[in-house]
Parts: sequence; structure tokens; C-alpha cells
Amino acid sequence: MLAQSVREGPLQNELAGRVALVTGASRNIGRAIALDLADAGAAVIVNAVRAREEAEEVARSIGERGGKAMVVLADVTDPTAVRSMVDAAVERFGRIDILVNNAAVRGERGLEAMTLQEFRAVVSLILEGAFLCCQAALPYLKQSDGAAIVNIGGMTGHSGAAERVHVVAGKAGLSGLSKGLALELAPAGITVNCVVPGLIDTVRAPAAQVPAMHRQNPPAVGRRGRPDEVAAMVRHLAGPNGRFITGQTIHVNGGAYLG
Repeated sequence: MLAQSVREGPLQNELAGRVALVTGASRNIGRAIALDLADAGAAVIVNAVRAREEAEEVARSIGERGGKAMVVLADVTDPTAVRSMVDAAVERFGRIDILVNNAAVRGERGLEAMTLQEFRAVVSLILEGAFLCCQAALPYLKQSDGAAIVNIGGMTGHSGAAERVHVVAGKAGLSGLSKGLALELAPAGITVNCVVPGLIDTVRAPAAQVPAMHRQNPPAVGRRGRPDEVAAMVRHLAGPNGRFITGQTIHVNGGAYLG
């Protein structure tokens, strides 16, 4: 007998009563994810490291749409700051059900010119930051009846890119982190996946900053993606119809990279 779908038709307010922590949520993809999760009914912790004004704007937008949000400035590479952020979230909303590790940095530097400090700084933000957030939030995720962790990867972590070995290493590591955590946390009912955006139309990625190989090979659909198209995948994975998906690296790239 075929299993019946939990719900039929489009989901609305499917995350009501849930609480989501989104790192790097002050703009672009992180902002879109925060807004979409709030539209689904979740209360959202909007994290940024310094961009308070932009983060506050995201929280205001959520409030204007009838949602709940709070801003927490925290460096995700600082274990103490991460724990304080999680504590503040639980103090305000009482729980954490969804963790989206989106904080990242982009940069270009050839291997010969790159210092170990530069390499470590980028990998630490992308990969160690996700590890620290997962570890700090885990006790509360375990208390949820349907928790989800979504790590936001990067297409160059799979395709490669010259002069970005630090970014490529960090983003590729997120896929491995997701697989390992998926198996470890499945008994607790926690799903873990990695969503990998392709070329997305964001304010911090003008054409000059896109790796040359991707400028030469545009998405098969003939356009860049929108932040809300990435957010839609995150919302699905965090919702009730994403409970049978875990340990996966899911590409949202319009056919620019076929993994």
C-alpha cells in the first residue's frame, strides 16, 4: 500500500509555532530565507555579525507581514557568542526547531598569495561556524518533534573555482558535515541537508565577482536565480513535507551545474 501524503495542496502557515535561527540573515539569500520561514509561520532569529541596520530591517519586514522576529548580532566563529545567541533565542521564544547555517564570506586570492590566516578565517566562518551553531542548538533541536538543520553550500564547492580555494574548501565541507550529522541525528528525528545555490542575483555578487568559468557557462534556464527560489527549498526541507529528506545535497542552480 502506498503511503498517503501528510497534506494535500499548497502548504500555508505550516511552520506555525516553530522557531528558526538563520545566520547571515541580514541580506540576500539569508534575508529571503528569514522572510519565507516567517511567512510559513515560524518566529525567526535574524543573525548578523555587524550589519545591525540591515538585520533590523529584515525583522521589521517580518513584523509588518504579521510575523515575529528578533535580531541577534553574533560572530558564529566565536563559541561564546554562539551560545549566547542560542540562549537569547530560547529565552525569547522558548525553543529552536530550525537552524539555517547561511553565514559565509566571499573572496578571491591566489594560493601563492594566500596566507594561512586568510584561509582559516574563511573556512572558520563557513564550516566551523556551522559546526558551532549545530552544537549549541542541538539540545533544543532534540526537544522538537520535527527539527531541521539546513546548511547553505555553494556551487563552487562542487565545481571548483580558481583563486577561491578557501571558499571552495569551506562550502564543500558543508556537504560532508550535513551527511555526517544526518546519520548521527536521525535517531533524534532531526533532518540535516545542504542546499547549494547556483548563480543567484544578489547585491553582493556583481558579474565581476563571479568566477570566470560560471560567467562562461550560464544556467541552462538562461537566467540567474532569485534568493526566494533558494528560500523555497529551505522552507520545504524545514516543513512537514520534508521529513523524509535527510543527508542530501540539493542543488538550486537552474542547470548551471549538474551534480
